[in-house]
Amino acid sequence: MINLKSLSKFTERFVSGHRLCPGCGAGIMARQVLMAVEKKSIVITSATGCLEVSTTVFPYTAWKDSFFHSAFANSAATCSGIESAYNSLKKKGKIKSEMKFIAFGGDGGTGDIGLQALSGALERQHNMLYICYNNEAYMNTGVQRSGLTPKGASTTTAPIGVFSQGKVQNSKDLTQIVAAHDIPYVAQSNIGHWHDFIRKVQKALSIKGPSFINVLTPCRLGWNYKSEYTMAIARLANETCIWPSYEVEKGIYKISINPNPKKPVIDFLKLQGRFKHLFKKDNIHIINKIQKDVDLKWNNLKKKERITAESI
Repeated sequence: MINLKSLSKFTERFVSGHRLCPGCGAGIMARQVLMAVEKKSIVITSATGCLEVSTTVFPYTAWKDSFFHSAFANSAATCSGIESAYNSLKKKGKIKSEMKFIAFGGDGGTGDIGLQALSGALERQHNMLYICYNNEAYMNTGVQRSGLTPKGASTTTAPIGVFSQGKVQNSKDLTQIVAAHDIPYVAQSNIGHWHDFIRKVQKALSIKGPSFINVLTPCRLGWNYKSEYTMAIARLANETCIWPSYEVEKGIYKISINPNPKKPVIDFLKLQGRFKHLFKKDNIHIINKIQKDVDLKWNNLKKKERITAESI
């Protein structure tokens, strides 16, 4: 693996001039991923979404590597098909070079309408890395709630009103859903801790077989905060344990960032307009419930780390 201090010397493979919002977590995520691939030849597939529509405005592109735009629901299927074609051509001697394959999808295109394509690719054991850039809603089409939108967040389809105060359900735990597929490498990370994310991308690309990273990518438009706060909010997600960073390698859990002290969830919520309504007197119980859920999941994750470590 490369020395992280040398990253600033690398030639950019995700370049400026795209139409992503200032402070967009997805653009930061893409740049960090491509900084991690070193000199490898890669093929990228991307589901329709913010990352695709804002970086491939015809006739321009922000990608220097081979890029394939797939439909909203099938980035994983497209990438697995390209990987299979590569293996066939290499077996016939028509391709000599080594290549890596990376699929991108947002939380909706991965955990909702793209879940079947992802699950199939993982079950078939394709040699590819899937990255979910998780901004916790369908941001490209108008900030509609997804299955990965957290409890209490206000969206255009789970708005603040008489009968509800934002989304009433908990978010899907996509990382655990993928870990249940028993693939070689699964990780959860955060663009705010770039060293952790880049290291995990490097590890994922070094492993034979399917790998998956669920990375938190704040959306300054959908989350409603000032664009300069993107990285600070991302780091707070780790520091409050709302978004733990960990990895599951061959079934062994390992927490990557262990905050000390662990901050209260209110520190994360108060910086975002999507949670502003929770601070009204009648809604404090929702914050308390969020804190209780976060504490329970964090303790369960630490228990999994301890139990799986003892099995080695």
